[in-house]
Amino acid sequence: MFSQTATVAFALGILVLFVLDRDRKVRTSLALWIPVVWLWIGGSRTVSQWLQMAPTTLSADQILEGSPLDRNIVMGLTAVGVCVLLRRGQRVATLLRAHGAILLFFLYCGASVIWSDYPLVAFKRWIKACGDLVMVLIVLTDPDPSAAVKRLLARLGFLLIPPSILIIKYYPELGRGYENFTWAPVFTGVTLGKNLLGMICMICGLGAVWRLLHGVREGADTRGRGPLIAQSCLLGMALWLFWYARSMTALLCFLLATVLIAATRLHAVVRTPSLVHLVVAAVLSLSVSIVFLDFGSSALGTFGRDETLTGRTELWRAVLAVPNDVLFGSGFESFWLGERLEYFWSRYWWRPNEAHNGYLEIFLNLGWTGVALFGLVLVSGYRKVVNALQRDPAHGSFRLAFFVAMVVYNLTEAAVRGFQPLWILFLLTMMDAPRSRKVASSAAWRYRHADRSVGQLAPSERLLTRRSLTRPPEGIATP
Repeated sequence: MFSQTATVAFALGILVLFVLDRDRKVRTSLALWIPVVWLWIGGSRTVSQWLQMAPTTLSADQILEGSPLDRNIVMGLTAVGVCVLLRRGQRVATLLRAHGAILLFFLYCGASVIWSDYPLVAFKRWIKACGDLVMVLIVLTDPDPSAAVKRLLARLGFLLIPPSILIIKYYPELGRGYENFTWAPVFTGVTLGKNLLGMICMICGLGAVWRLLHGVREGADTRGRGPLIAQSCLLGMALWLFWYARSMTALLCFLLATVLIAATRLHAVVRTPSLVHLVVAAVLSLSVSIVFLDFGSSALGTFGRDETLTGRTELWRAVLAVPNDVLFGSGFESFWLGERLEYFWSRYWWRPNEAHNGYLEIFLNLGWTGVALFGLVLVSGYRKVVNALQRDPAHGSFRLAFFVAMVVYNLTEAAVRGFQPLWILFLLTMMDAPRSRKVASSAAWRYRHADRSVGQLAPSERLLTRRSLTRPPEGIATP
């Protein structure tokens, strides 16, 4: 009976968070709920797993077959999303033309289905990956893309973080478990693994940090304190879950991104692109040195990791020893299937289904061609992120921090995978929303005539008024 009371209390609490975070001055489309549901499923458990219709331990053959129920739900959400995008045809076309590198990468992934040992399975997974892109396009073609991103992160956090606490504390049979053979306790929450729980804490925690820093900097009146209270509660719960998840990769990336968000809000950093590049290069160089070079052995011990990264380095050597096409790979998400999967499951008791390195995972599935195309995606995305930082520091700081966090996270986890929340939000970070010509020209006019508009004001009022006149309208620059 106590667990039922707790469930009602948590449900009311989640409702209160939604009410507090609501901003009546901002309007987003109802279609935004489609990517929310998509990310909620990808960030927790499939519908068949929630209904306990899926086996707790899958065999290699069952992975090939998949779940008809989950497949139908994914196809249904994708179909509804495509219908929404058809009504936004011009904005979608503009968006795709502006991001040719991402489109080329997805097309190559689709072409790789041809040489996969399991073409039907690879094709189904590619369709699901295209669904990820559909969800990103729905968010970025929303009438107010900036507000859509904020609401997407908030809704995702409210629907994943508090329920995880509820399940861990009051439904231990669902939210807790033990590792095979070691019998070490594991806390999973709404997910099926501690690493995935750490990932959603990182995503939702960063969204809360960004909203809080933005709100504190801009100031809030009595009516505007609701979102700050809601985001503060969400951040506190995410930090509590971090302690139980013990996912060091996600926690370190969260801390790294938080520092970057704060640092890039400084005017001295924003106005100096070379300084931004230097900070990013230093962070990435340090991360690579800690993970791959002897320099990081002591640092890894500090954070509770051994030099093998909990067996990851041994797995990396093992997968590279398996015969595979180095130029084109085994096909889209086809390496961990069939005989190769059975071989690694027989060799490792923890039954790996990924390389625990996103770049190595791309190499195994898509070869050096895929790695080169993904590198092109990163270069193109980084340029857009830095430009966004110069154009709109408030939103650009979040985009840059999330971009760097994803690049670092991908060193020890395979995050570039279909139906993966971190990959979806990474795409969202690298893509710019289409700019309305009417609004853009209005913003340009305001910028050119700002000095004339404030010329007659007192000196103490000029700076504040010029900032308000030159600030881009909501939706011009999006995170």
